Order: sequence, then C-alpha cells, then structure tokens
Amino acid sequence: MRRAVSPLLALTVGLVLADSAVVTLALPDILRHLGASVGQVAWVLIAYNLVLGLVAVPAALGLRWVQPRVLAATGIAVFAGASAWCAVADSIEVLIVARCVQALGGALALAGSLELLVEERGERRGVAIWVTAGVVGTAAGPFAGGLLTQAISWEAIFVAQVPFAALAVPAALAVAAPAEVADDRHRPAVRANVTLALLSAALTAALFLLVLLLVEGWHHSPATAAITVSVVPVAALLARPAARLLRPPPEVEIAVGCFLVAGGLVGLALPPSSNLVWSIAPQALVGLGLGFTVDQLTAKAMEMRLPRATHAAWTIGARHLGVVVGLAILTPVFTSDLQDAQEPAQQAVTALVIDAPLQPQAKIAVAEALGQALTDQQGQVPDLRPAFARLDVDPSERAATDQLEDDLVGQLERAATRAFRDSFLVGAGLALLALLAVTLPGRRRAS
Repeated sequence: MRRAVSPLLALTVGLVLADSAVVTLALPDILRHLGASVGQVAWVLIAYNLVLGLVAVPAALGLRWVQPRVLAATGIAVFAGASAWCAVADSIEVLIVARCVQALGGALALAGSLELLVEERGERRGVAIWVTAGVVGTAAGPFAGGLLTQAISWEAIFVAQVPFAALAVPAALAVAAPAEVADDRHRPAVRANVTLALLSAALTAALFLLVLLLVEGWHHSPATAAITVSVVPVAALLARPAARLLRPPPEVEIAVGCFLVAGGLVGLALPPSSNLVWSIAPQALVGLGLGFTVDQLTAKAMEMRLPRATHAAWTIGARHLGVVVGLAILTPVFTSDLQDAQEPAQQAVTALVIDAPLQPQAKIAVAEALGQALTDQQGQVPDLRPAFARLDVDPSERAATDQLEDDLVGQLERAATRAFRDSFLVGAGLALLALLAVTLPGRRRAS
C-alpha cells in the first residue's frame, strides 16, 4: 500500500480536475437520455465547476481542525459516492445535485491530498506531483469522457471513477499525520490567480466549445472527437520537458504560454475547412500554452506562502470560477451566432436543392425530407445525412442525390464553423488579457 499511496493520490487529483470537463462529449447523450433541455444539460458542467471553485478555499481552511489524511479520505469517499450517484441518476435534476456533491468531495480531496503528497514525497516533489496531476487531468478530461461515452455510455464516465477513488481512501489514511498546518501568514497572490482565472476562461473555448464543434457542428462521433482533442493533453505533457530544455525565466514562460493559447484559439477560429487535420496544430499550441502556464502560475501563487493548502486552494478557486465565467461569456456568443447562421444556411440548402440535377418529383421528396429534418433539429446544427438515408429515389438519380448530400453537408459544416468563430476569438482575447496581467508592472511582494 505504501508504494501505491502517491500514485493513488495523484490519480485522485487528476480525476477531480478532469471532472470539470469530462462530461463535455457526453452532454448530447445526457440530453437525450434524461429528456433535458440544453440549458439544464449545461448545468451538469457549470454546477461542478461553480461548487469546486467556491468550496476550494473553505475546504483548505478545514485543515486547521481536521487532519489532512482524514480530510482527504472523507473527500475522496464523498467524491466516489457522488460519482456512483451520478451514474444512476434518473433525472437531470438529480444528476446536477450529484455533481454538486461530487465537487464538494473533490474540494476536500484536493486540499488533503496536497498535504499528504508533501508528507510522502517532500515539499518540492509533492507540490510538483499535485500540480502536474491537475494539469494532465484538466486537459485529458474531454478525451477520457469521449472514449467512455462512445465505447459504453455516458454513465460509464462516472462508474469508472469509483474503484480508483475507493482505493485512494485507505491510501490517504495510511499516511502518517503531518505536522500542524501553519497559520495564515500571507495574502493570496492576486496577479497569479487573476491570470489563472483569465486563462481558464480562455481554455474553456478549447476544452468545451471545440468538442461541441467537432460533435455537433462537424458531426463526428464522440470517439473521433476524443482522439482529436487528445492533442491538448499530449502537448501539455511535452511542455514540461521543453521548458526544462530551454530554461526561460518563469515570467517569460508564462507570457509565452498565454500567447500560445491565444494563437491556438485564433487558429481554431479560422480553419480553411472542416477537415480534422486543421485543428491539430492549433490544439498543439493550446496544449503547450496550458503546460507552460498553469503549473508556473500555481507555483507562483504558492511560492513562500503559508499555509500551503490554502494558497493552493485559491488557485483551484480561480481556475474553476474562471471556467464558469468563460462558459457564461462564450456560450451566449456561440448560441447567438448559431441562430444567426441558421437562416443563411437554410437559404443555401434551398438553393442547392433547386439547382440539383434531379427530376421535379425527386426534388420535392428531397425538399420535404430536409424540411422535416431542419424543423426537428431547430436550434442545433442540423445533421441531414439521416434524411438522405431515408430517401427512396430512382437508382438513376442516386449519384446526383449523393452529390447533393455532400454539398449540403459541406455547406452546413462551413456554417457551423463560422458560428463558433467569434467564440474562439473571444477566448483568444481572454488569453491576451491574461498575457496583459502577466506583463503589466506591479508592486513587488515584501519578503
């Protein structure tokens, strides 16, 4: 058990932070399975981040009265139980409540796990493990959730977490009680935490909106989207070796990271086509930016500040409240742009059907099928391929019908890409604001 303590605690930290975005690719399935509205489903994502962001600091303050191993074990147990509850939720309201409880347990687990990792591995190594596990978990959440949703179901996302979390409970209790937590001695690092919040808001565009574009806009399967967005965690992992090789000053590394995130989001806003290959390089930039910034900003926010867990909790609060702010800013933008794009897209559909080299009777059949599909999918990026699959046309006109299908799908994919463009650009603007927060001169903290 002793050898497994640090890996299990690190895995728990990764799971807690992965859950901030792990359901992103499962949201369409949750919507259909629980009969929820789009707004209700969004709260499955928002509720977790909001509660985790608000509870992180109070949870860390609990270390004044509760031993870290008890706090961590309690939080992990609550997280595991709430994960199981999420898996069996039979309504959207129950799922949202379970997600709130899951976040509450996660906040306790994060605070206690940091102290236990430091006790097990030493100050420097323990903090590094805690931070790295969080960065990887945050970046890998959509990837893992997409694969589980495609392979099994959305419930599997939560079921898969339970055994790992359950194993971490005795691992936490096995750690000897650390020394008493120090009293408050320093104020929070405002600049580092504000920068983290702005970056997290910007990263929402890559970790949330991109997967929506891939699944809802370009109509790829959750597994395909998951594999595509795996570029972000891979690039984030590669950022650390690159930073060690180049050895830039921390401020330069953070500034470069913010710039890379902004550049990657601009690249996602302006792809030449809906081919997945055009998303790879921008995602790599975002992942590298994530790897360059989050751990350095977290380290700056915690550097020489006591108590350690409280200042670490401020970084968690900043990151997850930043996600909520990002969702609040970006979701209305892309929703409005999507609605604005519907009428021109429908006009283009009409024009393509009229110009298609089909007999009048075939055109009428196509128009009726597409009209019904557009009505049924009002407020979404319509998928017209099922409508074409149901068409019964003369074999002599099948080639023309197939060509019309390709033209229409391409037209709607371009419309979806344009609808998400402004949101990605706003995200890039948030990353540039983070860059500004880093580079503006400020008052030095007294030692």
